This record gives sequence, C-alpha cells and structure tokens, in this order.
Amino acid sequence: MVGPAADRGREVWELWDTGRPTEPGLWARCGAEGRRHWLTTALARHDAGKPDAEPGRTHHLDGRHIIDEPGFFCALGEAVNGPGGYFGRGLDALDDCLRGRWGTRRPFTLVWHHAEVARRCLGLVPRTDHRPWTFEELLAFLVDEGIDVRLD
Repeated sequence: MVGPAADRGREVWELWDTGRPTEPGLWARCGAEGRRHWLTTALARHDAGKPDAEPGRTHHLDGRHIIDEPGFFCALGEAVNGPGGYFGRGLDALDDCLRGRWGTRRPFTLVWHHAEVARRCLGLVPRTDHRPWTFEELLAFLVDEGIDVRLD
C-alpha cells in the first residue's frame, strides 16, 4: 500500500530520475514535504570531492519561491552549488557547510533576489520550540556568519 509519504517522495524521485537536475527551480514544484525530501536527496548526492569555489565569489539566491524554510534551503543549495545542489537543510547543517568542503568558502556575497517573498512568507513569529525561522532570523544568522547579504 502506498501512502502520502511515498507520494511526496515520488514527486522528488521523478524529478531526479535521470540524475541530478540541470534545470533551476525544479524543487519549487514540490509541496513542503517534497522540498524536505529534495534536501535529503540533494545531500545524499552531494559531490564531496568537488573543491569549494574561491572566497570572494558572489552567489545569487532566487527568492521567488521561498515560501517556507525547506524552500529557503533548496534555493540556497541551488545558489551555491547549482540545480540540485545542497548547502544545508537547517541552521546547524548550514553552519557545517560554511566551514568548507560544501561548495563555497567565506567570505562571499549572497545577493538575495525577490527577498520580499521570503519576508512575507517565512515564520511570522520569533522561533520557539519547532517553529520555522523568520526571515529576520535567517538574515541575521547569515550576516553573523560573515556573509555579505544584499537584498534585491
């Protein structure tokens, strides 16, 4: 018997069926749970042997579809490592990625295009327990980590 979790996984597996996606933004077709599966798949298929981009690089974060926390991490992985890329799936994992060997090294610039979408949609109240991170909290984390974030 196939249940809802299998359906959510199937939507991701079909997009990854022929290998790592080459088209940007495919993760946005998935529902919230599908985006979580996307992040797990991107992590599992991360090329750990690929060298990091040189410090000082500029990465462009397409924020048009960042309507929830998994969407933020899908978009961030894509900004740093291209379609199907991984660069964390939570702040602890992002902190690990910022230490190197995950696609880029600090310092770098992150240009966050369409930031107003995330500002409207990401956690509306400050985080307690398991509530999603707010836009302001995510932005503060990035800045505190020495990332030059430019909102566009």
